[in-house]
Amino acid sequence: MTRTVDVLIVGASLAAAAAAKRTVDAGLETLILERQELPRHKICSGILSPRGYRFLLENFGPVPRQALHEPTYCRGVTFHFPSLVQLPMDFFGGTTPHLHRKYSDYWAIQRSGAEVMDQTSVLSVTDHENYVEVTARAKGGDTLTFRARHIIGADGPSSIVRRSIYPEYNKEIPWFFVGQKFHEIEECPLDEEYFHFWFHPELGHYTWSHARDGRQIVGAGFKRGDNFHERHANVAKYLDEKHGVKLKPADCDHEGCSENFGPSLLNTYILGKGNVLLTGQSTGFLNMIGEGMSCALHTGAIAGEAVVEAHKTNKPVHHHYRQMIASEVKRTTDQWNPLMIAFGKPHEADFPEALMKLPMKERILLLRDTWNFVVLYKEFKWGRKIMRESIERMIKGKYVDRRWL
Repeated sequence: MTRTVDVLIVGASLAAAAAAKRTVDAGLETLILERQELPRHKICSGILSPRGYRFLLENFGPVPRQALHEPTYCRGVTFHFPSLVQLPMDFFGGTTPHLHRKYSDYWAIQRSGAEVMDQTSVLSVTDHENYVEVTARAKGGDTLTFRARHIIGADGPSSIVRRSIYPEYNKEIPWFFVGQKFHEIEECPLDEEYFHFWFHPELGHYTWSHARDGRQIVGAGFKRGDNFHERHANVAKYLDEKHGVKLKPADCDHEGCSENFGPSLLNTYILGKGNVLLTGQSTGFLNMIGEGMSCALHTGAIAGEAVVEAHKTNKPVHHHYRQMIASEVKRTTDQWNPLMIAFGKPHEADFPEALMKLPMKERILLLRDTWNFVVLYKEFKWGRKIMRESIERMIKGKYVDRRWL
């Protein structure tokens, strides 16, 4: 037996909650499928951007205490460099919440008003001319079939929805592994009110640390295929030797996942096709410091709005989605755009102002260190593509959509 709904959303994420809020409010029957039991664990630092926080407040209301880690807020970001220059930057607009994704996502999903089926794994997505058919497996092993006019993939970087419509995509791009381990703290001079990020080529492509619930997170990101435990040990040793961070051996509950930074850098987003929309990290949206929650919330809402407009106008959903998503593309890709970083303020903390506060000698060291870090990405041959997008953005005032799938 096939169940028919107006909108089917895959993944009970923040992107799903934002999309569902729009479609439910418009009177569309909306069903969310989630493969795990809710509330479910989510790998994430939990540091939400100010923009994402405003979205939560405006659309879902005050965040409940259960949905927050300790410390409950983050003041800003501190960049660290091999020369030991430090660049602390407060977020514009004040502190932001430190979300406990297991409970914050579940809270937002509940507030969306959508129906949810958890412990239901999507097996395939088939797009037809006027509807999408989805097969899934329930907890007991039964195969379920759904039919919806539109489907929204809000199921993260390894999206089954994206794999169904672009089966070769994962093989054509570089993937990174980002993993984190948790340590009890003996001594940690790092300010717990900040998210700490290292521009250090010897530590990897993405290195971070911050306090959470009485422990210290030590995170490492690198090309998929490298040894996570060795990478993590190298970072922990560096933090001890260079920053005096004394930690007990890592607890057993380490975690990690695959990520792709390329779409946000290169303006090569994967929006979906036909009656299928992709949103959040399944599309490739990721802020520069690896914060994807605000992107997920806003792109999810845009996907929901596009579906609502398609139902109203009877026009193809991508006619609306590609127009609506352009503003979020501009905001996200600007964060990686070297010309925007140098001459604008694309981030939610003032990098140029913080840089100018440093003595000239430290500024020179910082720029040298940044260049050495950027060279780490040379093998991916992104340099010319980034500059092409940067110059085109400067001339046309936007990022063109011809490279969007």
